[in-house]
Amino acid sequence: MPDRLEPGAPYPLGAMWDGLGVNFAVFSAHATRVELCVFDTSGARELARFDLPEHTDEVWHGYMPDAMPGLVYGFRAHGPYEPEGGHRFNANKLLLDPYAKGLAGTLRWSDALFGYRARSPRADLSFDRRDSAPAMLKAVVVEDGIADTADTRPYTPWADTIIYEAHLRGLTKLLETVRPPERGTFSALAHPHVIGHLKRLGITAIELLPVHAFLQDRRLLEQKLGNYWGYNTLGFFAPEPRYLSTGTTHEARMAIRRLHAAGIEVILDVVYNHTCEGDELGPTLSWRGLDNASYYRLADDKRRFINDTGTGNTLNLTHPRVIQMVMDSLRYWARSFQVDGFRFDLGVTLGRERSGYDPGAGFFDALRQDPELAKLKLISEPWDVGPGGYQLGNLPPGFAEWNDRFRDTGRRYWRGDYDMRPDVARRMSGSADLYGHGSRRPWASVNYITCHDGMTLEDLVSYAHRRNDANGQDSGGHGDSLSANWGTEGPTDDPGILARRDTVKRSMLTMLFGALGTPMLLAGDEFGRTQQGNDNAYCQDNGISWIDWTLAEAKRGKALLDFVGGLARIRQAYPVLRSPHFLHGRREIVPDVLDIEWFDERGGNLSLHDWRNGAGRALVMRLAGKRPNGDVDLVAVMVNGSHEALAFTPPGNFPWRLLIDSANPASDANAPVGKSHRLAAHGAAIMAATRGNDA
Repeated sequence: MPDRLEPGAPYPLGAMWDGLGVNFAVFSAHATRVELCVFDTSGARELARFDLPEHTDEVWHGYMPDAMPGLVYGFRAHGPYEPEGGHRFNANKLLLDPYAKGLAGTLRWSDALFGYRARSPRADLSFDRRDSAPAMLKAVVVEDGIADTADTRPYTPWADTIIYEAHLRGLTKLLETVRPPERGTFSALAHPHVIGHLKRLGITAIELLPVHAFLQDRRLLEQKLGNYWGYNTLGFFAPEPRYLSTGTTHEARMAIRRLHAAGIEVILDVVYNHTCEGDELGPTLSWRGLDNASYYRLADDKRRFINDTGTGNTLNLTHPRVIQMVMDSLRYWARSFQVDGFRFDLGVTLGRERSGYDPGAGFFDALRQDPELAKLKLISEPWDVGPGGYQLGNLPPGFAEWNDRFRDTGRRYWRGDYDMRPDVARRMSGSADLYGHGSRRPWASVNYITCHDGMTLEDLVSYAHRRNDANGQDSGGHGDSLSANWGTEGPTDDPGILARRDTVKRSMLTMLFGALGTPMLLAGDEFGRTQQGNDNAYCQDNGISWIDWTLAEAKRGKALLDFVGGLARIRQAYPVLRSPHFLHGRREIVPDVLDIEWFDERGGNLSLHDWRNGAGRALVMRLAGKRPNGDVDLVAVMVNGSHEALAFTPPGNFPWRLLIDSANPASDANAPVGKSHRLAAHGAAIMAATRGNDA
C-alpha cells in the first residue's frame, strides 16, 4: 500500500478501477479536507488513511496505484460543524461514497452514527467525537459490468405495454419451486416459473419496488419490524445486498437478460427525492457529512430541512452536482444493467425549483434530452406532500404518470357511489382531460386499481376498514381505501358473498384492461393475494406482504388467473383497445360509426340529461378502428355498477360476439350475442364485432 495517493482525476466520480489502480473522486463544495480510509476485506479494521491530494472544481480526488476491485473504503470529511449555517461536517464519522457500487458489512445502529451527541439537551447543536466506523458499513470497489451487446432490450411500444408491479423479495420468498437460498433475490426473479407466469398473464414489463441499497430504520427494528418496501435509499448505485444470493451484481444483470429473452422489460422504482439520513436529528452516513448544504434543501434558518417528501429531508435537485449524481445513477443502471425504464417515486419533488414545482425544471430538462435515458420508459408518481404537490397531468411530455384518479374512480364506481358515470367515461377513454395536451398520448395514463401502496384487490372487496394493527402505533396508510366488504368484514365461507366479491374483482380488472392507457397489475392480484386488510404494509417483511403462490392452485385463484390472462389476450387481439391516440368521437371510421361513442344499456346514445343523471350506473363504451387490411374492429366495453341485473342491447346492428363476462367467466368465448345480453349486478363484459371492408 502506498504512502500517499497520486493526484488522479476529478472525473468520473466514485471509485473507478482502470486496470492499473483505482481513482477516487468525491464532491464537496464546503469541505476543507477529505480523507480516504481503507479497511480489510471484512470492513472491521482500518488499515490506512490518505488525504485526497487534489481539489478541482469542488471535487476531491486521488489515485491509488495497484489497487484492485474488492478494496473496502470510506471517506471522512473535515469542515465546519455549524448547523445554523447548514454545515454538519464531523470527521469522526465514516461516510459512504455516494457513488458506491458495492457494499461491505452491515450497518449496526449506534449513537456513534450521529454527528451530535444523541442524548444531549442541545440536540444537533452538540458535537459527537466517537468514531462511527465500527458501526458503519463500507463501500467496495467493483469492476463495472459491461452490458453484453447480445442482450437486446425488447423496446415494447408504450401502447402495447402491460405492467406488473412487484416486490423483488416478496414475489418469490414463498415460491417453493425456487431453491431456498435464492428465494427473494434476483436469481429467483429469472426463474422459469416466474417468467412463465408473467407470460401467461400477458405481462410485457415488470416494475420492481426499490432495489437500490436501503437502510433499515432504527425505530422499526426496535419494534421488531423492518423497512420492507425500500423507500429509504442508502446508495443510488449499489443493489440491495439481500437481493443478491451470489453476492455479485452480475446476478442482477443475468436476471434482466433472461427477462429480456422472454420479451419482458424491467422497470425500476427509484427514490431520488430523499435519502435515508432523515431530518436534522438523523444519522450522518454519507451526504450529510460530505456537504449537507449542497445535497439537501434547507429551510431559511439553514438548520432545519425542507420536508416536501414526508421523510425528513429533500434532495436539492436545483444543485448541478446533485442532478449529476442522479443522472449518473440512472445511466449506470441503464448501461450496466440494461434496465428498460424508471418509475420516479414522488416525481414532483424532482421538479421543484426555488419558486416551487416547475415542469421545466433542470432535472426534467437533463433527463428528457439525454440520448440514452430519453429512449427508456419514464414513469412519475405525480405528487409529493409539499406545497402544490398534487400535479397529476402536469409532468412534461415523455413521462407516463400513475393515475390515481383512475384508481379512485374505479373503486367508487364498483362499490356503488352516486354520480360516477361521467368520470368513469373520462378514465376509460384514457383521461384526455388530464393528458390530452403537449402531444401526449393515452399511454401517459398508467391505469391501476391497486398498487403496493394500499389494499390488495382481494382486500378491497373483503374489508370496509383497514387492519393495520401489525404495524404498531404509527400504522400510516390512506385511512379510506374506498373499499367495501360486500356483506361481512374479512374472510368468509359464505358462497353468496364470495361470488359477489369475485364478480366485483373481475369487473374492476375488466375495466382496467378495457380502458385506454397503460394497465398496471399489482403482483398477486391475479390470484387473490391478501394482506389481511393492511393498507400500508411498508414494514411487513413477512407473510403479510409475501405472495402466497399456493393461492394460484386453489379453485378461486386459478379461475381468476385464467380470467386475467383472457383479458390480456383480448387487449392484444384488438388494437383499438391500445389506441396510440386519444379518441374524441369526432372521427367517422365508417358511415355512422365514430371512433368512440357512449351508450346506455338500451343501446341508445347518452343524452346530456343521461350524463347528469347521478343515479345512472350503466355505461357502454364502443370503440371503432380500422385494421391494415381495411376491416373495421368494433369493441364494446359494458359496465353495470348497479345492484341489479340489466339487459344490455349491443350498440349498432353488428355481428357481436361475447369475449368475456365478469359475472359469468365460464361463458363461451366468441359466443354470438343476440338482441340483448343479460349483465349481472356489478358485472362488466367485453364484446367485439368485425365489419369487412366490403360491407
